[in-house]
Amino acid sequence: MKSGRITLFFACVIVALAVICAIFPSDGITVGSHSFYLPTIHDLAEANISSFDKDETAIPAELVELNDSITALQTFSDSSDIRFWLPDSLYFASFWEAAENAQTQGRTIRIMHYGDSQIEMDRMTSQLRSYMQKTFGGGGPGMIPFRTIIPTLAVSQSASGNLTHLSSFGDSTVTRSRGNYGPMMQSFRMSGEASVRIKAATHASVDHHVKAFSNIRLVYNNKTGPFRSTLTDRQNQISDTRSAKGEGVGSMAWVFDSSTTAVTLSAHGYADLYCVTVDNGPGVAVDNIPMRGCSGQQFTMVNQGLLTQAYAQLDVGIIILQFGGNSVPYLNNEQSISTYCQSMGKQIDYLHRCCPKAKVLFIGPSDMSTRNKGVLQTYPMLPTLIDSLIVTANSHNAAYWSIYHAMGGWNSMLNWNKKGLAGSDYIHFSQHGADKMGAKLAQAFADNYQLYCLRRRFNQQKED
Repeated sequence: MKSGRITLFFACVIVALAVICAIFPSDGITVGSHSFYLPTIHDLAEANISSFDKDETAIPAELVELNDSITALQTFSDSSDIRFWLPDSLYFASFWEAAENAQTQGRTIRIMHYGDSQIEMDRMTSQLRSYMQKTFGGGGPGMIPFRTIIPTLAVSQSASGNLTHLSSFGDSTVTRSRGNYGPMMQSFRMSGEASVRIKAATHASVDHHVKAFSNIRLVYNNKTGPFRSTLTDRQNQISDTRSAKGEGVGSMAWVFDSSTTAVTLSAHGYADLYCVTVDNGPGVAVDNIPMRGCSGQQFTMVNQGLLTQAYAQLDVGIIILQFGGNSVPYLNNEQSISTYCQSMGKQIDYLHRCCPKAKVLFIGPSDMSTRNKGVLQTYPMLPTLIDSLIVTANSHNAAYWSIYHAMGGWNSMLNWNKKGLAGSDYIHFSQHGADKMGAKLAQAFADNYQLYCLRRRFNQQKED
């Protein structure tokens, strides 16, 4: 039935009811022992007017204003190029609550940002870290491997000793380890002695929150025999040795009364050194974990029991997975995209099992250009991949953020390249471009946090 006919039908029904109410006797009709009554038109009008006049049913003006603000911000967020696609509207609420209380509770809540070469050198991560630490406190560069693999602006380090690099990713020269890689998807096997000198960043472009630290933690897997580690801080004249309680996954933590800019961490024994966290007081720590050449399918390669124990040594609030770019050239039909998305769904599920309290955010690939008959344009199947990844993330209880949409969509890489925001390969961002994209990601989180705060105020005032 057409909409016009439906409207006419309801109008006729209303008119008919009005006529019946108008002619129905005010004292009702008696049939046998039963009496029947209908309200008059006057009764209905007075009932409606009186219902609006009752103060107890009126919504306070401030609640109306708050509700309007929530609706407006939600509408803006849902239509924004930097929006989150969420499995539910309150997905990040538990993280925001924890972040707000982190300093008073003495917690350091981690955001672990995994990604491919697009995030190397602390790119994108640095902008998110800056926002989080300005808003919720904390400092320091976050999680680092025991020995430098890829240089970063966030921290300087130099390691020595008998160290074998074990990694779930990389070329054939990298040693594999049957799943014993730790939360950075890599580790260093130490036999005998090893040490690392960690110095705070000095580069002018680095945020000041990163340039000092007071909380150091070593996460390890003690293989056999005694294992100990000593942290030396010459600036504060501290030398403190800790010993492992036994074999297996554990951690050693040092907390200084005042921050420092350089420490030396030495270890003795036979163990796999998973990572070192370098933070400054309670608040939020944001870790940059680049995995060059990865498609994002390496997480299930780590032993579930060991990874679960390693995450348990850390207070992880959000796990970010920024992958897909390395797979785009090979995803040339819907079947290949479906296979890749199924694999990524398994990675998300695996991380939920290993770190059940953490929220997962998947960040898909940027716009990327290829030559079609000599003309540079977006990879043909890239939009289909983005749509499929959004569905995959949400159906596996993960949020999604789209670099592709944040850039401007189809063929936006060409414009970013012209403006010096992307390299000549039409794949990677320049430093300036990465900073710009990182700021967009931070703004997406800021918008979501603002929406969380408005909803909380609304609920609190509604209860009052």
